Amino acid sequence: MSDKRSHASPGEGTSEAVASGKAVKAAKAPPPASKPQGRKPTPAEDPPRRVARHRREPDKREKVVRDTFTMPRGDYEQFTILKQRCLEAGVAVKKSELVRAGLLLLASGPTKRLLAAVKAVDPVKTGRPPKSK
Repeated sequence: MSDKRSHASPGEGTSEAVASGKAVKAAKAPPPASKPQGRKPTPAEDPPRRVARHRREPDKREKVVRDTFTMPRGDYEQFTILKQRCLEAGVAVKKSELVRAGLLLLASGPTKRLLAAVKAVDPVKTGRPPKSK
């Protein structure tokens, strides 16, 4: 078995090598010509680092409630300012998230601070503002 045959097929002699305990490398076929597949992100990978989102994975989805409210234009413009501050810190935030964060801050503080904040807010007539022409 010392003579090497160049015309031998890849399958010949493999049973003899297995019987003698030698390792046999299988010939690799070239990959089939198909569309190049893009890299698919896996759930374990981090999201792209465009703008870091703060995410908290809830154990169970809580039902959401849709509501509308009226506020003065100056208070509404605070959303833009606060959103910009968050973006500069690397966190993208929505208006509803800012409202909820404000609720968390008010709820976590002492009652005196809550009452002071409520007194600082001017009352607004409820309902939709008139249409401007």
